[in-house]
Amino acid sequence: MDYLKGLNSTQRAAVEQIKGPVMIVAGAGSGKTRVITYRVAHLIKSGVDAFNILVLTFTNKAAKEMRDRITSVVGTEAKNIWMGTFHSVFAKILRVEAEKIGYPSNFTIYDTDDSKSLIRAILKEQQLDDKLYNANFVYSRISSAKNNLISPAEYLKNEHIQAEDFSTGRGRMGEIYQIYAARCYKAGAMDFDDLLFKTNVLLREHPDVLYKYQNKFKYLMVDEYQDTNYSQYLIVKKLAAITENICVVGDDAQSIYAFRGANIQNILNFEKDYPDLKVFKLEQNYRSTQNIVNVANSIIANNKNQLKKDVFSQNEEGDKIKIARAFSDNEEGKIVAESIMQERAVRGMDYKNFAILYRTNAQSRAMEEALRKLNVPYKIYGGLSFYQRKEIKDLIAYFRITFNPNDEEALKRVINYPKRGIGDTTVERIIVAADKNNLTLWETIIDAHKYIEPRSAGPVANFGTMIQSFQVMAKNSSAYDAALHIAQHSGLLKDLYDDKSVEGLSRYENIQELMNGIKEFSEREDIDQRTLDIFMQDVALLTNDDNDKNPNADTVSLMTIHSAKGLEFPHVYVVGLEENLFPSQMSLNSRSDLEEERRLFYVAITRAEKKLTVSYATSRYRWGSLTSCEPSRFIDEIDARYLELDFKQPQKSPAGNPFFEERTAWSSKPSTSGDAFTKPKPAAPKTTSILPKAHVPTEGFAPSDTSNLQVGMEVEHERFGFGKVINLEGNKPEMKATIFFQGLGQKQLLLKFAKLRIVN
Repeated sequence: MDYLKGLNSTQRAAVEQIKGPVMIVAGAGSGKTRVITYRVAHLIKSGVDAFNILVLTFTNKAAKEMRDRITSVVGTEAKNIWMGTFHSVFAKILRVEAEKIGYPSNFTIYDTDDSKSLIRAILKEQQLDDKLYNANFVYSRISSAKNNLISPAEYLKNEHIQAEDFSTGRGRMGEIYQIYAARCYKAGAMDFDDLLFKTNVLLREHPDVLYKYQNKFKYLMVDEYQDTNYSQYLIVKKLAAITENICVVGDDAQSIYAFRGANIQNILNFEKDYPDLKVFKLEQNYRSTQNIVNVANSIIANNKNQLKKDVFSQNEEGDKIKIARAFSDNEEGKIVAESIMQERAVRGMDYKNFAILYRTNAQSRAMEEALRKLNVPYKIYGGLSFYQRKEIKDLIAYFRITFNPNDEEALKRVINYPKRGIGDTTVERIIVAADKNNLTLWETIIDAHKYIEPRSAGPVANFGTMIQSFQVMAKNSSAYDAALHIAQHSGLLKDLYDDKSVEGLSRYENIQELMNGIKEFSEREDIDQRTLDIFMQDVALLTNDDNDKNPNADTVSLMTIHSAKGLEFPHVYVVGLEENLFPSQMSLNSRSDLEEERRLFYVAITRAEKKLTVSYATSRYRWGSLTSCEPSRFIDEIDARYLELDFKQPQKSPAGNPFFEERTAWSSKPSTSGDAFTKPKPAAPKTTSILPKAHVPTEGFAPSDTSNLQVGMEVEHERFGFGKVINLEGNKPEMKATIFFQGLGQKQLLLKFAKLRIVN
């Protein structure tokens, strides 16, 4: 039992408790992953069949890391464990059981873009105002309903929901949901939320299936349990109902996903479901210094709704937490960038040891500009995923209709790409003919000469024949060979190859990178099935955390705090600690929302290992106006013993925190260290009338034809002034240009509306 020797007493007790309901409350940096993996390994070492163990995570990355660690203890037996994200595990079950609920086993999984595209099509068909029924809002509303297990029929019957929709002028929301669900069903497709919603339907309506999996999964472990929603909670509870050998691991203090439907009550009330529950609290933080842990504790102590624990660290005491005050958001960026350069020069650290965390994506602008001016390499996390790029989605759409030709979203995406004489009018005729004859689009396409006028029927029928040839090829080939055949014979590869622009070359290289990934998948030895449809399933279930191709690149990391959960860095800067920004203005209406914001700050603090800096600006541009900002209440809540300040102490201050009044005047005495964070700053302006100087357009300003706009060209915008085109993406008429404007930074503009004058 060598693997048990490195555990502390509480960790070991949690690992060895393999029977009955168990809750492991794992504080930040407390060795949670080690406990989960060793507990699973201990189950196998104690004689439990790996096939009877189910481990549920929230990212594929976490699942892979756990499986690798378990393999190091128990060997190849670890391959037999059912382990993965909620969505990937239940997608696997649905593939086997789908026909019981009326779906084909080769159902397509719609990503968010697919779902929104379908919603936009429905809104257009129903002639609804797409500003009132915004596709993002409609998608979010449907997602929320599914996560609460509300079907379209129940949605329409629910008086409270209907009253809410009618009060906002969106009385047809239930009808849209009903049409959306019917269209997904007809296309043999499930969206992300369906993977859980349909699993609940399957287990509820088919007791034999429930009994089958209850007896298969005799031991359940759920990671990040505080992030589960109602749908996930019910699935887990049903599966564990017979044996009650369920172990959940999580930290209520890190529950930050209520906007996605996560319900913190799942972990707070877990004991009510299992009265004989055994609770283990992992309270020793191995990640951070004592000062960082003490600051985190002083913050989270202000939350009333929590599981009490006493997190501590036996690491070095460490530096005190620095509070930086800046005149503006741009100066805040400058201070942070200069601090990184100084720390790197003095301590010889790599850029990858630094992370800048913010509440909203918009805050990255000032940070990016400051880092660029000092030539500091950085990477923004949470940007466009590799698999969301147009060329990648185009080729994957071909893969999708090869395996599920009823997938209407994929079909409409590529039926005329590359161009093959099937224009929008012909597509409309196919849709009308399908609807008139109660057929799917695919059934209409393969019998085009019967349903489509002769002039258009030829190209449509040829497209159908091509897809049928892909189906034959895919059945008898490896994932790589099938993918290469489809890429070549669809014409997509040639179309991209023929585009010799910088963007065209980049798109072609992206397809090459996709093919490299498929080749790697085809040669994997740790899976039994290496066909293209299995690769497709893996891609559909990727989370944003799984797309980082080069995690070891030497760059400063910029990301929202939500994206940073689960990560750690030696030096962390948490920026923008201002009222109405952090905490967010939208969180100030209820205690539960405010407490979630406080948990978010707790998560930000506990990403830091060695040094932590918190900053705020006394003024920030919002909608073109410079507004005064007040330091966040969260700064008030930090115990002043752990702060490094150069403030004059006010006369009255609770807990000795100098931010309570003023919040507050910086001392006029000069810094002895020369550190940018302890230098006195000028007082913030009291007015809000300072506006950026407006650009005066060149006399006779007239927009140019931008159809031939290229990267590197200099342009003029009526309002933003002169700038340089640094990137172009998308296809006409939806092409977007990223332009760097003098004094304003980067802006992305839709060319058909931009009104640009090309200077040269």
